[in-house]
Amino acid sequence: MPRVTALPSSALPPAIAEVYDQFVSYGPFQDQAAVLAHVPPALDHLCRMLMELKARRGVNWRYIELAIVVVSQLNACTYCVASHSPVLAVEGLPPDAIARLPNTDHPAFDEVDRLVVEYATLVTQNSGRIRNNVFERLRRHFSEAEIVELTLRTALAGFYNRFNDALQIDDGSAEARLAAFLSPLPPEDSPPPLPPRNSPTDDNGDLR
Repeated sequence: MPRVTALPSSALPPAIAEVYDQFVSYGPFQDQAAVLAHVPPALDHLCRMLMELKARRGVNWRYIELAIVVVSQLNACTYCVASHSPVLAVEGLPPDAIARLPNTDHPAFDEVDRLVVEYATLVTQNSGRIRNNVFERLRRHFSEAEIVELTLRTALAGFYNRFNDALQIDDGSAEARLAAFLSPLPPEDSPPPLPPRNSPTDDNGDLR
């Protein structure tokens, strides 16, 4: 359960309430919208932007979802991994390949997939030291506008990972949804469990 009160769309002005309700229909994000509703401009602009970006499809959606799942795996955000892995499967990657991310040692990943995974990993772990040759390779497959949008969505995934985990945004179903998605996999293909969402800190954020 979230660390703050979950607000219904009825608590918002009508125009923002409409964005709230649209966003909830966009995916399993009821808990997230209910928390963002405490800051109406954030809910309005962030959720509206995400829906507009999905509608315009400025970047192949496979690569957007691939970047989001990679970042969420690196940041051990169960909520985001559980929410986006099934969408990535719809985009053509099999569950056993998704389960191995950020490892791309699977025949389902092509050259561009591996480049997106590499770039998402660098943006997440070493953004200030990305070499020029990475961008040279990106330019072979993406326009400058696509590179900007891919970078935006990759960095934004990191924000959502931290926002969701800090405020414990999860209706309690994330682990079960992820387990259900991975359940057809044989044991040798199942990924190790993500680290516990709570770090060893007291209520003030100090290390125990």
